[in-house]
Amino acid sequence: MKDVLKRFTVKDDFMGKYETLIQEVVIPFQEKILHDQAGVAEKSHAISNFELAAEKIETGKCDQPFYGMVFQDSDVAKWLEAAAYSLGMHPDSELEKRCDEIIDLIGRAQWEDGYLNTYFTVKAPEHRWDNLEWAHELYCAGHMMEAAVAFYEMTGKKKLMEIMSRMGEHMYERFIVNEAPGYPGHPEVELGLLRLADATGNERFKALAEHFINVRGVDLEFYNWEHKNADWFPFGGTRPNSNMAYSQAHLPVREQTDAVGHSVRAVYLYTAMADMALKNKDEALKKACENLWESITQRRMYVTGSIGSAYEGEAFTEDYHLPNDTAYAETCAGIGLIFFARRMVELSAKSTYADVMEKALYNTVLPGMQLDGTRFFYVNPLEVIPGVSGKAKTHKHALPERPNWFACACCPPNVARLLPSIGRYALGIVEDTVYSHLFIGGELKLEEGMGGKVIVTSELPYDNKVSYHFEPTDAEMVMTLAVRMPYWSEKTGIRLNGKDISPKISEGYAYISGPFSKEDVIDVTFDMSVKKVYANQQLFADNGRLAVQRGPLVYCAEGRDNDDDVLSLVIEKDAIFNESFVHELGGVVRLTVDGLRRSSDTSLYSFDQPESEKVKISLVPYYTWGNRGLNQMRVWLPYV
Repeated sequence: MKDVLKRFTVKDDFMGKYETLIQEVVIPFQEKILHDQAGVAEKSHAISNFELAAEKIETGKCDQPFYGMVFQDSDVAKWLEAAAYSLGMHPDSELEKRCDEIIDLIGRAQWEDGYLNTYFTVKAPEHRWDNLEWAHELYCAGHMMEAAVAFYEMTGKKKLMEIMSRMGEHMYERFIVNEAPGYPGHPEVELGLLRLADATGNERFKALAEHFINVRGVDLEFYNWEHKNADWFPFGGTRPNSNMAYSQAHLPVREQTDAVGHSVRAVYLYTAMADMALKNKDEALKKACENLWESITQRRMYVTGSIGSAYEGEAFTEDYHLPNDTAYAETCAGIGLIFFARRMVELSAKSTYADVMEKALYNTVLPGMQLDGTRFFYVNPLEVIPGVSGKAKTHKHALPERPNWFACACCPPNVARLLPSIGRYALGIVEDTVYSHLFIGGELKLEEGMGGKVIVTSELPYDNKVSYHFEPTDAEMVMTLAVRMPYWSEKTGIRLNGKDISPKISEGYAYISGPFSKEDVIDVTFDMSVKKVYANQQLFADNGRLAVQRGPLVYCAEGRDNDDDVLSLVIEKDAIFNESFVHELGGVVRLTVDGLRRSSDTSLYSFDQPESEKVKISLVPYYTWGNRGLNQMRVWLPYV
């Protein structure tokens, strides 16, 4: 499935606002943070680390210490990738100049042999490659490779790609030519290498990515051997005992069936596996990806599309263990799941993959950022109780309000790079078929052989219609449009020029074939009725509760709309939901429903049944929660 990012221009009332927000607010704000000019609580020092590394390379010494996490370089890489996508859509000579200056700095920080990493250049040059399990050298390299390819694709400039090609050659020499053992503790470099191979045509980068995938989990003693041979730990203190499942290294990848360990590491790895399966037509690898997908989406994923239920290890735990108030549900993990979903839909054009991609976008990625673009969630709980959330020892990670930044700031720039590249997830092309995965409005310029444009007009996520217009270069366009039939729409209508049609439906996509002229219009209407969602009974956290969904959006109750108390609310299961559009929260459809408020006396326990009074329960889209100050929030509500 061809990447259409450079051919698709977002023109969408909803997602277009996010593209503008990224361009005008998020990228400048994060740039100031990386330069330590924003005055936020957490210092970044990420650009300064590159300045120190360049000084060390050029003079042999530097006067200041490295500051931040061992993976601090990756923040700069993701920001550069975000800036690249923004430049591709909205050229900005001043931003491009500043990016060029940062790229020049990165080049100055590179060793003569191609090695690039500021932590090891400034702080621990004697420990290069000593600790693949924890040191994140390969992780940082992967993110910078992705940034390099994006910058080349969007601006045509090759300097960063040349820098990272030298790093790739250095790594190839070490791990392939010289046969150094090992594989990254945190997968990501596989993604960067595969993108770099595609952009440069250098097959060595693909071979190295394949090597890291194939050797993973084969030598179960590698990390212990590594520790014995270099007794050094980049985070200070005592190195923890190796947990091979934490790094998805407990089995060779083709034998893995359950999603385990650190959730971001997992989905980055699975994305690379799916990409490699596609490139090599590797059926065993494809089957492993299908099994891992099933494990995630059928047993270990929240109703919001979030993954990773445990603070300890930011990890998957066990089947159906999905607590709401202590959920980890990291924003980066949701982004990684979108990456995995996109590769899976390329492997097999099945709507279930794009359904999850949509779910994670609207209900994990968007809530990961404040509506004004200056505050971010690392963790996305499904229930928040001020005074407990963010304070109790078991809930310290589940913050009730978004901070500006983090000491470990992987999530904010990850959001910044995903949203302006949303076109590559919305649409795809296979031969003469255009796939509409996500219903985002815009213009798709087709290749010369297909001849013309497809114009998408979308009213989602709040209204129920998406339309496809055609602008052929000649009289007609000979092509097929494949429209996803989303799981949340029980009745989806398709019309061609105002007349109902019944196209072929396969694996959840409706295939409408041309030829199409400029007079042709395909209208698709969805059932946007409110759905009550019930969890599997093995998902014990949600027994006796329901969640609410309208279209692709999951809803929640906030204290701000419910007399500052959502914990006492109970939905009447047969009650009818009322919808109203309100301009608050950027313009949303608010839901109200009949329910009960249960009250009790002040004692901790009582023999008396709580009294109930009838109330109207108000619900707002989950992605908007936490934008009106500190208050309670709950997704899953009890029902009677």
